[in-house]
Amino acid sequence: MKKFFFFVIVLFINILSFFVIAQQKGRASYYADKFHGKKTSSGKIYHRDSLTCAHKTYPFGTLLEVKNPENGKSVIVEVTDRGPFSKNRIIDLSYAAAQQLGILNQGVVHVELQEWKWNFLKFHPITFEFKNIFVNVSQQANKELEIDKEKVLK
Repeated sequence: MKKFFFFVIVLFINILSFFVIAQQKGRASYYADKFHGKKTSSGKIYHRDSLTCAHKTYPFGTLLEVKNPENGKSVIVEVTDRGPFSKNRIIDLSYAAAQQLGILNQGVVHVELQEWKWNFLKFHPITFEFKNIFVNVSQQANKELEIDKEKVLK
């Protein structure tokens, strides 16, 4: 019984610590225009209009949600570079990401970031339903063939 109780406590602590570690708070800045067109650490070319960022530890290709707590705006960016190399900053954003967060005038602001996960409950795929499909059989016949969806799908 003691082992089970100990196991439950350890599991509970691990779950709570995961959510605490999963979010970072700190200062963010954005890339200068002089880096536009240059290669990043991942090998991709930096484009100021792309939603990308530089982070010290997240793997390349990780999607991060960055939120500006001052105005409530958020943006999802892809990690394509290493940095920032300043002790008081946790992330460097592309120009487009900084623009969406509304931080262009400030330069360096406080942000919250966390790894972005796809939420299947929030997003639903778009489906189209066609009752009848008309197909032009040939140029010479100039007739349209009507196809019944129920008959085709059976």
